[in-house]
Amino acid sequence: MSKKFTLEELARFAVCDFSGDPRHVITFVNSLESAEPHEVSFLANPRYRDLLASTKAGIVCIDTTTPLIEGKNFLISPNPSKTFQIITDLILSTNTSGFENIHPSAVIHPSACLAEGVAIGPHVTIDQKVTIDKGTKIYGNVFIGAGVSIGENCIIYPCAVIREHCTLHHRVILQPGAVIGSCGFGYLTDPEGHHHKIPQLGNVILEDDVEVGANSTIDRARFKHTYISKGTKIDNLVQIGHNVTLGKDNLIVSQTGISGSAKTGDRVVLGGQSGVMGHLEIGNDIQIASRGGVSKTVTQAGQYGGYPLQPLQEFHRHRVYLRNLEKYVKRIEELENKIVLLEKKLYS
Repeated sequence: MSKKFTLEELARFAVCDFSGDPRHVITFVNSLESAEPHEVSFLANPRYRDLLASTKAGIVCIDTTTPLIEGKNFLISPNPSKTFQIITDLILSTNTSGFENIHPSAVIHPSACLAEGVAIGPHVTIDQKVTIDKGTKIYGNVFIGAGVSIGENCIIYPCAVIREHCTLHHRVILQPGAVIGSCGFGYLTDPEGHHHKIPQLGNVILEDDVEVGANSTIDRARFKHTYISKGTKIDNLVQIGHNVTLGKDNLIVSQTGISGSAKTGDRVVLGGQSGVMGHLEIGNDIQIASRGGVSKTVTQAGQYGGYPLQPLQEFHRHRVYLRNLEKYVKRIEELENKIVLLEKKLYS
């Protein structure tokens, strides 16, 4: 069930001022256009300020320059988007799936260690010597392999798989269908051309506040670890190869592929459908545009795009040239014809 919060309680939690009825109660969040009296919304862009008069939202997060409207309830802060996010996180943390304890259909090995308050949904499988810390929620049909360690306040959504000996630190989120610790793509090809599987003996480590999107896969290392550092967010349908190391606060957008043993620094952004070859490095504060191909080490901070990779402004300039290529060809043909005529006149 959803927990109820008053305006005064939300202001205290978000450390901000308020205006209106301190006892007004809300239970959820919504947009300005769609919010009802039991919901919180926010105004971040002044161009939508006219919506304040018509919104049905019970509480609106606004900045300190927005005029108050009599009869409405406001949370007032320098950054209403941040305030709204704080409240959203609070409300979502108190909304439950309906399975607050351990569902009777879950299969849990006797040697597994579950902290008090861990929630386990229907048809979850937990293998031997798994440890799960307090506040973590495991939704239905999740598989957790032997020796896995999961920290506090993690959320594992339905049908995710965490294979043996992988480690999740605190507040990790796995969206539905995410696979952590699948075998790395490693094969030995013999002289006859037959491929023989190389055992992948390492694991995957996800640090605090990592999120892995739906149907994304992070392969286990051949030895040691595939390592995803604190705060990194991985979109849906991403493939991360064995022994990859991602730095802190990376953003990896959908359909990106990162080959084995590649390494990124901190605050790296890989746009959708990017590709990163194995055994190279991407430095701190580098952004790769969608469909960018990283085929060699890049260390200079900045924005890049295209394949082969080049500075983004240069990449856009080259695209303009390509769009005008037909014009250039025609122009060159015209100039060549003029040169032929001039040569005929000159030598006639």
